[in-house]
Amino acid sequence: MKTKEACLRKRRIVVVGGGTGLSVMLRGLKELPIEITAIVTVADDGGSSGRIRNDLQMPPPGDIRNVMVALGDTEPLLEQVLQYRFRNGNGLAGHNLGNLMLAALKDITGDFNHAIQYMSRVLAVRGQVLPSTGEEVSLCAVMEDGRVVEGESRIPKAGGRIRRVFLKPKVAHPLPEALQAIEAADGIIIGPGSLYTSILPNLLVKGMADAIRKSKAKKIYICNIMTQAGETDHYTAADHVIAIQDHVGENFFDVVIVNKEIPPASIQKRYALEGSCMVRTDMERLKRFGCQVIADDLTQFQKVVRHDAAKLNRWVRRLVQA
Repeated sequence: MKTKEACLRKRRIVVVGGGTGLSVMLRGLKELPIEITAIVTVADDGGSSGRIRNDLQMPPPGDIRNVMVALGDTEPLLEQVLQYRFRNGNGLAGHNLGNLMLAALKDITGDFNHAIQYMSRVLAVRGQVLPSTGEEVSLCAVMEDGRVVEGESRIPKAGGRIRRVFLKPKVAHPLPEALQAIEAADGIIIGPGSLYTSILPNLLVKGMADAIRKSKAKKIYICNIMTQAGETDHYTAADHVIAIQDHVGENFFDVVIVNKEIPPASIQKRYALEGSCMVRTDMERLKRFGCQVIADDLTQFQKVVRHDAAKLNRWVRRLVQA
């Protein structure tokens, strides 16, 4: 039975992932009366993040920056500045200003996590943002044909089906604050985001999956709406869950949330040109996992397909009783 104190306090939600999907969801979650901790992947090696990583031997800041902007309480112009990407300049073209700011703060403070906390104060971030590990890691994939591909940005371009992914070095340690947040959580949300390159890199950090499994929190997986070319070609919702279980073990989730709304034909055609299609909701296979399956119309159709953050918020609030 819940104590009066437990009923009165805000629910604690830990969100694990990276990429655009995570940021979209967090923009909605921050409006709820909850305490948010975002645990974010640091396996990126492409673009501005990859260049900063290689030049300064620090974790890539891009996914962290996106999450902080999503959770920040800032003026629209400041958000534009932080997301600004230089188009010209010798050595500057292609760099993102927010990434450079995080790199500067890391150099000043001597610690990447301290840099995140200082920038979080500047942005009035509603919650806590943590890298999944403070160590420099690379993501590697073993393909079905036996090839090993190293580098998060190279994996989707490798061609062929991914058998499994792993981190290099194989032992990377999580931040103590991340483990503490997981232990104290009322709900843990994994996804949405790129299956192999945004979600699994977090779960492969030593002790992370075990901590999530042991937590008394409700574990919720939010499946992607569309497949990702070169990464989850023709995957159904059940295929996404199976891929995670293959890496961290069975019975990992209490709830799986999937979209059942079919995008307009014009949008499907546009995605098909990029080798992507809707993730099919194969309910019969999903039910075999022994977890609650929620299928709802969860899409917003603009230039791209995104999750409807408001609908996700309602489900999250209901599931964790926030």
